[in-house]
Amino acid sequence: MIEPMAEEYSAENAPPLTKEQAIANLSSPDLSLRYYAAWWLGKFRVCEPIAVDALIVALEDEADRTEMGGYPLRRNAARALGKIGDLRALPGLIKCLECSDFYVREAAAQSLEMLGDMIAAPALMRLLDGGVAAASQVPGRPHLTQPYEAVLEALGAIGATEAVPLIEPFFKHPVPRVQCAAARAMYQLTQDVSYGEYLVKMLDNSNLQLRRVALGDLGAIGYLPALDAIANAKVENSFKLIALKGLLEHQLQQESDASSVGVDAIRVMNLMDSLL
Repeated sequence: MIEPMAEEYSAENAPPLTKEQAIANLSSPDLSLRYYAAWWLGKFRVCEPIAVDALIVALEDEADRTEMGGYPLRRNAARALGKIGDLRALPGLIKCLECSDFYVREAAAQSLEMLGDMIAAPALMRLLDGGVAAASQVPGRPHLTQPYEAVLEALGAIGATEAVPLIEPFFKHPVPRVQCAAARAMYQLTQDVSYGEYLVKMLDNSNLQLRRVALGDLGAIGYLPALDAIANAKVENSFKLIALKGLLEHQLQQESDASSVGVDAIRVMNLMDSLL
């Protein structure tokens, strides 16, 4: 039996809630209400202290447990705290990196990336212990021993340059998605264009999912030389637009002191317009 990822909801089919109800439901005896409340608070980025406190408590929940030993409520709480962005969640999320549930560790790493604080670097780096040799498939499960993609991406995003010697070997990992995550992190930490160009080449991969991953990575690192390759990639326009949004945000950040929008930012905006 493969334990499924946490169910996703949409605002369209979600039952109506108020902030007060969602917070109260985190303590409900009904586990489904607790699970949904954590998702809802993250979806709508409810940043009130009482909501954040309740989600931090949920990171240590023991009641919502699957047959395979997973912690669904912890996963949703970890994801929500990343979206909300309150740095008070840092200690709890760092502790979640030690959870027995792979998906809790993955959600925690992704949220630590969103929070962007270097204090998480040592704990994230510990998940790379053993290097590529330890990064093998877990028997009977659809994942590796650790959430390497999320960990590598988090280390790159928070600027953990001390992790470069640990990250670099993962560029040669046999799983292409892990290679992409390593390339993304290495570019962010070293600005070596060879890693950006590797992601550009992945846009020609025969696997559609890998092309989508590469687009996301190029957007995350704001790799402007990929502009034409993104435009011509054999991927849905929606994925191209997400990548281009990342490029545009990086350009605007670099040009934040300028009195007008630069030529490169205008190029990106024009391409986005052509894809709409």
